[in-house]
Amino acid sequence: MDTLTILGGTMLLMILIGVPIYMVLIGSTILALVSAANLPLAIVHESLFEGLNSFALLAIPVFVVAGSLMERGGITTQIVDVVKQITGHIHGGLGITTIMACTFFAAISGSGPGTVAAVGTLLIPSMIRNGYSPRYAAAAASSGGTIGILIPPSNPLIIYGIMGNVSITSLFTAGFVPGFMVAFCMSMTAWLIARRQGFSGDSEQPPFNLALFLKICARNSMSLLTPIIILGSIYSGICTPVEASVVAVIWAFFVGGVVNRQLTWRKIYESFLDGAMLCGVVLLIVGSSTLFGKLLTYEQVPLRLAQMFLAFSQSKVVIILLILVMLLILGMFLETLATLIILVPVLMPVVTQLGIDPVHFGIFLVLTNEVALLSPPLGVNLFVSSKIADIPVESVVIGILPYIAVLIACTLIVAFIPEVSLFLPRLFGY
Repeated sequence: MDTLTILGGTMLLMILIGVPIYMVLIGSTILALVSAANLPLAIVHESLFEGLNSFALLAIPVFVVAGSLMERGGITTQIVDVVKQITGHIHGGLGITTIMACTFFAAISGSGPGTVAAVGTLLIPSMIRNGYSPRYAAAAASSGGTIGILIPPSNPLIIYGIMGNVSITSLFTAGFVPGFMVAFCMSMTAWLIARRQGFSGDSEQPPFNLALFLKICARNSMSLLTPIIILGSIYSGICTPVEASVVAVIWAFFVGGVVNRQLTWRKIYESFLDGAMLCGVVLLIVGSSTLFGKLLTYEQVPLRLAQMFLAFSQSKVVIILLILVMLLILGMFLETLATLIILVPVLMPVVTQLGIDPVHFGIFLVLTNEVALLSPPLGVNLFVSSKIADIPVESVVIGILPYIAVLIACTLIVAFIPEVSLFLPRLFGY
């Protein structure tokens, strides 16, 4: 058997029996190396070290620590209080509040499941108390949480930037317009579903009052400044994304500990533990994927795949649709970081030959992974929200179907209208 047959067969078998993705990548690659590839085994430890030796990777666990500190320091609660003043009293107001709060929190954490956990813990019980069905509450939270991987700072965009050698600042800038477009479309979906099912606003929330709104904004001003501080430090050129993640942690300590006085040593320990756990996961996957990518490059898989795609069709539209279908299917079985790490080295030559802007392609890729966060059997957001709402995952799946349709529509808009994602990077010269 040739190298690719051994590699593909071993990967498929290990995935089917539930082996962790990093072991799938390492195990299948080493077996292929030993059995067929004409490469020395020294490539194993060299590739693992090479994959981990990336300064930009530091931003991911540090942003997670910042998000956890802000959640435990009361910043998330204060953001929700402000958003609730705008939408809490209308039909489906709490559902819209959930999605808008997820959008705001996404500019802090960069994590989809983390956004669901932070905002959903506050708002899912509130929705249920106000007569919303648990299915609606869980669907709104899990759908809103997908925005966490697109609105900057975004962990998947950092990974894509590293794997594809693309400017992370450009990717962050490109994520704004698609991110807010998705947030708006999801909010409208939540409103329409709520009207159809008769869910009113928060019974304890009065109609919008400008004076009260401004008063609450002033009271929670330090929390509201959080995304401005973090993202402003990046776009002003003062900080790199890694340095901005450290700024986020310092700001979280200041607001949560000094202003809100809600951070305790126990909460600080739990926040750093969250970062350490994610750091371990990311480093294992990135290191193993570098080894996997080396073997794919040696076997000329990216070039062969590009030739196969282009032999099938020279049309950008057809190729993008083929990639979209492939990503949607893979997203049902692979988590976001694994999908990016495996596919970016393979798909970049195809994208390059078609003349597609790599920044535009990165946003498209992350948007398809938003759908994956809601796609059973692996959809991580579904499990987080179903646990908070205390209902079966199957019930949440039914509730999120309209949101999946909206996400796919937004993905197609971004795919075929590049200016949606490229307008801001070109405007600011990134």
